[in-house]
Amino acid sequence: MSDFKPMRAGEQTWDVVVVGGGAAGLSAALNLARVRRSVLVIDAGEPRNAPAVKVGAHGVLGREGISPLELLRLGREEVASYGGRVVSGRVSQVHRDGEGFSVVTDDWQRVRARRVLVTTGLVDVLPEVPGLAERWGRDVLHCVYCHGWEIRDRAIGVLGKFHQALLFRQMSEDVTLFRHSGLELSDEQWEQLAGLGVAVVDGEVTALEVDEEDRLAGVRLASGTVVPVQELVVAPRFVARAGFLDGLGLTVREHPMGLGEQLAVDASGFTGVAGVWAAGNVSDVLAGVPAVAAAGVTAAAAINMDLLLADARAAGAARTVGAEVFGAAMEAEVARRVLGTRVHGLDF
Repeated sequence: MSDFKPMRAGEQTWDVVVVGGGAAGLSAALNLARVRRSVLVIDAGEPRNAPAVKVGAHGVLGREGISPLELLRLGREEVASYGGRVVSGRVSQVHRDGEGFSVVTDDWQRVRARRVLVTTGLVDVLPEVPGLAERWGRDVLHCVYCHGWEIRDRAIGVLGKFHQALLFRQMSEDVTLFRHSGLELSDEQWEQLAGLGVAVVDGEVTALEVDEEDRLAGVRLASGTVVPVQELVVAPRFVARAGFLDGLGLTVREHPMGLGEQLAVDASGFTGVAGVWAAGNVSDVLAGVPAVAAAGVTAAAAINMDLLLADARAAGAARTVGAEVFGAAMEAEVARRVLGTRVHGLDF
């Protein structure tokens, strides 16, 4: 992230500070900059999909298979081309400051913003299996839409999730569902798996086996049995990166499918707290790259309209005050005080 510009605290009040420079944040910043809003993106440089740099980002129309880091590099350039700024920093606090906000980084740099857009994404909390985290984004995966095509027709293991076994059965005839810590299956689900030819293995998964070329080769059970697989599908718990927002009164809620925690927002990304929007995985833990980018566009439009209305109200109020100061009544009073008895052109 060495191409980021330094942040100079206190140099101006930004129309919008975007916290997080992933696809959602950059997409929002691009659209805000294009309508001449001053926009600052503060990014910690820890994109969620960085481990998939060799696999690529998929389903991105016009950029299919692009490296996630290359996508962000291009996005930063596009934001900058319209006058937006992207800087490196980790936001540690956001708090109300008069009619706006004060945004503080962990090295105590501080900037002011009229509106804040949170696009900090989420943390993938992985199952506690030794060696699993080190292979995350390589041959340990979770999303059929992100990586399914790339692992088609391979030996795929699924760790403890029935619906993922169905999803990845579309991609391969060799799918094994590991019940791991005691996944309960209904009679109907057992019949469906049998009908689809998905093998089901009991027993806790305790380790991953890797071959001499550093490729996943199998899954070791507590019994010592090794089941050969080339790819392993897991279901992380998704947790929004939102702890730094404590004190603003935002609502964190459980995903409807019980997959993790996300910020509560409406269709525009509005959090219910005046001046604060959220977009991307921080408020929709299942959204892929195209969806989070679209959410950034939606939030940008809502924020711009909110600012437009605020500016219009301020302009109208200023005109009203101006009319009171420079109106006919005030002009007459000024003339009386200055000219006295000569106000009508007569000099007594």
